[in-house]
Amino acid sequence: MTLTEKIITIGAVVFGTMITRFLPFLIFPDKKTPPKWIIKLGAVLPYAMIGMLVIFSLKDVQFSQFSYGIPEIIAILITIFLHLWKRNMLLSISAGTLSYMTMVQYIFV
Repeated sequence: MTLTEKIITIGAVVFGTMITRFLPFLIFPDKKTPPKWIIKLGAVLPYAMIGMLVIFSLKDVQFSQFSYGIPEIIAILITIFLHLWKRNMLLSISAGTLSYMTMVQYIFV
């Protein structure tokens, strides 16, 4: 890339980021109530995204080959247990990820 192309690329990325960050505040200022469908999406989308991430993470697990999905299942159970017990998302996700990575790297080689 030439210097001009790099500057244009950086400018486009900055502009795109600024638009996606500022546009909701311009469309829905504090004094204006957002439409009901926007409020409903705000309540539903986080759960839908978590569900999609779980499905995406498990899509390539082969239950018929060695490890049989055991590390994934154990890590998911650890994540669920810790989240129900401590109600701390950072702790549960970190512990589930760390346990999965440990099992894959050292136990189920």
